[in-house]
Amino acid sequence: MTDTPLWKLSATGLSALTRTGDVSAVAAVEDAIERMDAVNPALNAVVADLRTEAMERADALDSARQAGAEPGPLHGVPVTIKVNVDQKGHATTNGVTALKDLIAPDDAPLVKNLLDAGAVVIGRTNTPEFSFRADTDNELYGRTHNPWGKHVSPGGSSGGAGSAVMAGIGALAHGNDIGGSLRFPAAANGAVTVKPGLGRVPAWNPSQTAERGMLAQSMSVQGLLVRSAEDLHTAMPTMIASRATDPFHVPLPWRGAPLDGPIKVGFTKETCGFDLHPEVDAALDTAREALVDAGYDVVEVDPPLVQECGEVGYRALMGETRSMLETAIRATGSKTVNAIFDVYFEMFEPYAGVELLEMMAKRTHYARVWSQFQQDYPLVLSPFLPQPFFAPNRDAEGEEGVREVLGAAIWSYAMNFMGLPAGSVPARLADLPKGRQPISVQITGRRWREDLVVDSMQAVEARVGRMCLPLWEQMR
Repeated sequence: MTDTPLWKLSATGLSALTRTGDVSAVAAVEDAIERMDAVNPALNAVVADLRTEAMERADALDSARQAGAEPGPLHGVPVTIKVNVDQKGHATTNGVTALKDLIAPDDAPLVKNLLDAGAVVIGRTNTPEFSFRADTDNELYGRTHNPWGKHVSPGGSSGGAGSAVMAGIGALAHGNDIGGSLRFPAAANGAVTVKPGLGRVPAWNPSQTAERGMLAQSMSVQGLLVRSAEDLHTAMPTMIASRATDPFHVPLPWRGAPLDGPIKVGFTKETCGFDLHPEVDAALDTAREALVDAGYDVVEVDPPLVQECGEVGYRALMGETRSMLETAIRATGSKTVNAIFDVYFEMFEPYAGVELLEMMAKRTHYARVWSQFQQDYPLVLSPFLPQPFFAPNRDAEGEEGVREVLGAAIWSYAMNFMGLPAGSVPARLADLPKGRQPISVQITGRRWREDLVVDSMQAVEARVGRMCLPLWEQMR
């Protein structure tokens, strides 16, 4: 047993208790729901409360364990699911009012995987319209707030997930990432995440009526936001279990082969022409020192083609978006999201026609160059954003706002375009004029080596500490 409130426990710590029966699944879920009742009204992170079915499932899990059933690795662990992924019997709204009655006929693969592992879904979390902003607000559910305070955005598009897990609503929060939608909310709220590489987590929504565009398929991935890097090692092996509904899933084990000698980490403060804030600079230095002390061989490098890859990749994604989604966005999106897309299309001039096909093909060139580069540097430590996280609604403030939010995030979407795993871990807690907020760095891994990224983030976390602890003190 433990004197610590159950909602404060990591997924790893909680599952160790629930699997042995020292803590019941019912008790774990009840405590998470009580925490949700205490903090969610001020945050609006969870927008679909699933307590009734969660308690029924927790009771069934307890009964099965008592009857001799082997508990899963996430037995009784409370989790949340983002509203853009199918969960049987619930609306997959994607933050869009017109989709409020789109009821999922079945669970998405990742939901099946979490349930098979014994997790309990307690709620569904907010996302911006079409999951295409780095902030979280929409006309259907309203704005999600950051638990650190209203001076800082909760990020997006998995903003509800990031806000929820850091506030203590569930030990694991599902999210996804096509250009940064796991790492933006991780950085904003002080959570830890790894954006998996292409093909690692099976993906498909049974409610969809057509296949997604090729870039959406190759850039978008499913993942988790957590409070402690260790929880990624605990939970991601569940997430990556194969499902036949994703024919391009890569059935590799979570842990790869050990690398010989000290792992070499390429270190850079390159910001692709944007100013590097002193707090971000200090966070990078702290992360570098933590890795050196943990035995990594950290070497300053000039990583190849990052800015070109990021800009080409995002312009290509905008080209596909314009061709395949613009009609729906114009017809069903709010005035706010339509105005933001106007700026997107102007700032990231969409490729079209043959040029779009050529740039999609060039993706392989960038991936090949980085594959060769990462033979020498399996990990790359870099900024995520060059400045501390932005204020709410910053991307709705015209070109200047979009430039700060997405234009500066080249290290984010370049990794999506190449399909490489990339983690976000807080490396500093900054006292800024508008209030305290975490500062995160990015660690990019060699293809298929999410495990190496998580190991390195554990080393940074061991130096800096978990950001949930000062946050909870502040929220008291």
